[in-house]
Amino acid sequence: MPSTRYLVTGGAGFIGSHLSAKLLDLACQVVVLDDMSSGRRENLTRIASPDLDFVHGSLLDDAALQRSTEGVEAVFHQAAIPSVPRSFADPASTLAANVEGTARLLEACRAAGVNKVVVASSSSVYGDTPTLPKQEDMRPSPLSPYALSKLAVERLCHIYAREYGLEIVALRYFNVFGPWQDPQSQYAAVVPRFITAMLKGERPTIYGDGLQSRDFTYVDNVVAANLLAGGVLDIPDSVAEGGSDTEAATVANIACGERYTLLDLVAAINGILGAEIEPKHAESRAGDVQHSQASIERAHERLGYDPEVDFEEGLHRTVAWFEGN
Repeated sequence: MPSTRYLVTGGAGFIGSHLSAKLLDLACQVVVLDDMSSGRRENLTRIASPDLDFVHGSLLDDAALQRSTEGVEAVFHQAAIPSVPRSFADPASTLAANVEGTARLLEACRAAGVNKVVVASSSSVYGDTPTLPKQEDMRPSPLSPYALSKLAVERLCHIYAREYGLEIVALRYFNVFGPWQDPQSQYAAVVPRFITAMLKGERPTIYGDGLQSRDFTYVDNVVAANLLAGGVLDIPDSVAEGGSDTEAATVANIACGERYTLLDLVAAINGILGAEIEPKHAESRAGDVQHSQASIERAHERLGYDPEVDFEEGLHRTVAWFEGN
């Protein structure tokens, strides 16, 4: 019996490659669609398999979308231009890739008869409102073109779920980190930037006073959430029936439900390395949120999601990977 086929957009990226690797481990067939604008060849090399079909193409390429969605059971939509600073530098490209690209993907899914779509959204849609933890029914307040693009993607998902009957889950990620994350880009996430700097004995740069806090989420937790939302893993019997929205996409936070300051992050890395490296500070950046922490009750109730790897363990694993690479 042939194995089930899944599409991972952005599958050469950080989260997408981890997700693709796990699907392959579960004996699934995987199609990766990536234009390699931010994806990395080494990620594809790590997950190379006869069951992996790579399509080099953009979300704005209808022919690539048609080829990629053919015969797939579900789509895991990870592709995006993922940076807040980059979205300020080039808002038009961010909106085109993230919003128009998602619209074209959903249309291709509808045409191909795809059963389910899991979409990567972001905690940035909440903005900098002071209420913590962030709950999915809070009013969004995006502060950047990137955050706005993710909110628009969620709205598109609601429309396609309501009008066309697509089963869609949008997962709001909170500060995902782990092995294979790229520290080299000027838009790189804070965890790989700090780790790689401190491994060289250099002082990491904090934009602002360092008291801003984040709900750092190890990548394996995000992969598990996707597999639950996409029906690859069975949702536990204990999950309440009828928890999903009946005429809209389900939206759920994916995080650990805890928060740590950037100064905490530096201290934790120092503790792992046995170092005493002090950070240096620069001016705060536009669009940066001061505090972020998730309520993960909805993800637990509707998807059976519980974080498997906490911040400390995830950071140990990540530092170990960067030390070896």
